[in-house]
Amino acid sequence: MRIQGISGSRGVAVGNVYKYIQEEIIIPDYTVADGDVEAEIGKFAAAMAATLKQLDIIRQKALVDMGPEEAAIFEAHMQIAQDPSLSDGIKSLVESTKTNVVAATAQTIDTFAGIFLGMDDPYMRERGADIKDIGDRLMRNMLGMNPRGLSHISGQVILVAHDLAPSDTASLDKNVVKGIVTAAGGPTSHAAIMARTLEIPAVMGVGDIDSFVDGTRAVVLGTDGIALINPSDAEWVDYSTQAEAFQDELKRLKDSANLEAVTVDGHHVDLFGNIGKSKDADNAINMGASGIGLYRTEFLYMENDELPEEDVQFEEYKQVAESLHGNPVIIRTMDIGGDKELKCLDLPEEMNPFLGYRAIRISLNRPDIFKVQLRALLRASAFGDIHIMYPMIASVEEVKCANVMLEECKAELRKEGVAFNEDIKVGIMIEVPAAAVIAPILAKYVDFFSIGTNDLCQYTLAVDRMNEAIGNLYQPLHPGVLRLIKGVIDASHEQGKFTGMCGELAGDPVATMILLGLGLDEFSMTASSIPLIKNILRSVSKAECEAVATHALTLDTAEEITAYAKSVLAEKGLA
Repeated sequence: MRIQGISGSRGVAVGNVYKYIQEEIIIPDYTVADGDVEAEIGKFAAAMAATLKQLDIIRQKALVDMGPEEAAIFEAHMQIAQDPSLSDGIKSLVESTKTNVVAATAQTIDTFAGIFLGMDDPYMRERGADIKDIGDRLMRNMLGMNPRGLSHISGQVILVAHDLAPSDTASLDKNVVKGIVTAAGGPTSHAAIMARTLEIPAVMGVGDIDSFVDGTRAVVLGTDGIALINPSDAEWVDYSTQAEAFQDELKRLKDSANLEAVTVDGHHVDLFGNIGKSKDADNAINMGASGIGLYRTEFLYMENDELPEEDVQFEEYKQVAESLHGNPVIIRTMDIGGDKELKCLDLPEEMNPFLGYRAIRISLNRPDIFKVQLRALLRASAFGDIHIMYPMIASVEEVKCANVMLEECKAELRKEGVAFNEDIKVGIMIEVPAAAVIAPILAKYVDFFSIGTNDLCQYTLAVDRMNEAIGNLYQPLHPGVLRLIKGVIDASHEQGKFTGMCGELAGDPVATMILLGLGLDEFSMTASSIPLIKNILRSVSKAECEAVATHALTLDTAEEITAYAKSVLAEKGLA
């Protein structure tokens, strides 16, 4: 039986099905008597102690098995769990409404998680899954249920589940779990991200998992997003051979990760990493990045009750600049908006927040916030090659206004005798179709472009990629999107500027040859994607990529373009 899903992590895996079904949490339906409030809150304190102990064990395992970047996720979990806003919110609900502590925890967690889950940025949205995971663990501990985890699995299995929480994936043993299939989720889900980090082939979003039976044979074709149930003996032998070949390929890619990204005809490509915190930079470099193409600064604003002070931001930016040892680090200014509640910033509720008061629009309206960030970035530029990038630009006026504030900050720092890079590069995100169309004009006012394909595709095609009913219409290789990308690259090159890409398309191997052929100067992606993309770049010539891109632009549909690009990779043995 063949089941079509969505590619979550590439590769081929074979094994016996292990269905992971968690006991459902039933929220108690009772109110607390006045005299029992203190005892009820005491249940939360005991559950918190158990939760922190469990998270620390998971953190230590993640550090050994997956490295510091993944272990940092659970350090953050521990910090979130101990956030006074969380515990105070739960206690306040119990005290004021006499809601039982489990129900109060569920309500508070939903509120916290909703802040992140409503975000457009897939990286930030997945932090909502982190908070849900913490709440799940707290409630299970309060109810005396078994904690989540997969450390007990043995053999060589294909793990099948409705979805996987961060702590589930952290307890995976890649020597046991050979492949993953989930009913929910997609390529930006936490399960998919961790599967790619662990290099476990995965298929997400298959919908119904009732057809999977414990102990039966299954195959995961991660690259194609296909799961096979009960393959024939001949298929089993064939896919087992492919699975072994995939493991050999992974080893070869790792061995060549630190080689330069140069095509066979000598064209150098900048291959950078996307990060969310300064501590993520080391992992990107270890995976072969020669710079940072997107450093999201949103966490600084979202993790605190108060707006981050200049010195706090400066230390964070300085740390990442120094860790790059002179290589570029592109830092995006605050990219938040009305789709999320922030403890440190009161934003209005909006009917359509993704088209509303967000990103550069907030920054330009709140110079008291924006100039603090710009000053911190300028100060940190004395310690490395920092580039400043403005998000969600749609007009020349926005760039001019932002640059006026930047110049004001430079003047202030000169007067104060504070060192900074006078020639700091300034660029913009191209994610609004209007910006792509007027790229020849915008290029006169900036040093570089970085294409955010997630939003550019979403806005161009009028498709909410999180809406499962129309998810198939979200097509980054749509002819319209590719033509916008080409126009942006051409506009920058005509004026001696460069264009990078930090959206998910930059890390998609199917798109690599097309993007290089269109002239893309810099690819920036999740660290785990870098070795594969680098291998493709080192295996092709710039000239043949230009021919591939030229032909792709003659095709009528995203399906045709995707099929063509895949066929070229297959012919070269790179699929």
